[in-house]
Amino acid sequence: MRQFRADLHIHTVLSACADLGMSPEVIVRKAKEKNIDLIGITDHNSTLQCALVMEIALEEGLATLCGVEVTTREEVHCLAYFKDKETLKSFQQYLDVHLPAFNYLPEKFGYQVVVDRDEKIRQVIANYLNVGLNQGIDEVEQEVHRLGGLFVPAHIERPLFGIISQLGFIPEQLECDAYGIMKHSREADIRKRYSLAPGIPLIRASDAHSPEDIGSGYTVFEMHEPTFEEIKKALKSLEGRKTIVD
Repeated sequence: MRQFRADLHIHTVLSACADLGMSPEVIVRKAKEKNIDLIGITDHNSTLQCALVMEIALEEGLATLCGVEVTTREEVHCLAYFKDKETLKSFQQYLDVHLPAFNYLPEKFGYQVVVDRDEKIRQVIANYLNVGLNQGIDEVEQEVHRLGGLFVPAHIERPLFGIISQLGFIPEQLECDAYGIMKHSREADIRKRYSLAPGIPLIRASDAHSPEDIGSGYTVFEMHEPTFEEIKKALKSLEGRKTIVD
């Protein structure tokens, strides 16, 4: 069994709120500099930059968990991660169907671009991504799990866009694989504050929007290798695998 430092909430240039320096190559390089072994790519309501990050990371020996930060109809931010390109593509189709059309001023809110490995812009997304889908949190969770993905409400203690701030509680019927917490939060404090069930793991991550933030929050996964199946086992504390948030 080995320990892997994982930062599973990172935005690229595709997110309007992210620094335009967050190119795939820069993300991979910074993660390695910060001794991160596993990164999670989670742009707002889009997976379009994931494939290139995964490609570059593979070349550099850095494990990648690709996904997205979904904004639900209730404006709850939820992280979803998928096993392979096929399921990631299927979820992108779901996002395309359920994301409302919303034109915006990039000069004011930030640019949404897809870049290549040379950091050249290949696509500009005109429809604003950081808005709520026309799907509720329960519908999003069900679709993620239908595709075999992992569903994690993000930064649950955040006063805006967190599940508790938006709903006032965590629905009992919601099937969560973990709860995300902010980079400066302590597990014991969060569990006590919200009376969280001990069986559901917490994942601390950076929610990086700039290169300097990458690795500023992380979770240790104790498992054999940084694969999707091993990550699932670690989240469920199966067969000696586990997650550690100090």
